Amino acid sequence: MFDKLKKLKEIKELKEKLAKEKIEIEEKGIKVVLNGKMEIEEIVLNQELSKEEQEKILKNCLNKGVKEIQLKIAQSISFF
Repeated sequence: MFDKLKKLKEIKELKEKLAKEKIEIEEKGIKVVLNGKMEIEEIVLNQELSKEEQEKILKNCLNKGVKEIQLKIAQSISFF
């Protein structure tokens, strides 16, 4: 029973630590910041680019950021 409680505490601490992680992806003046909960914290657009270019780059930045967070989560979980 104590081992389970200890493991739950470790998982909770890991979750809190990951939530504080930040991933920043920037491409051609477009910046996206995601936290460890995969929530978008900031988006900065580049008004010099066309709407289509901004949409394409924004999508790429978001996908890349989510993959990076997933990788960090997977690496952290592998220690259990």
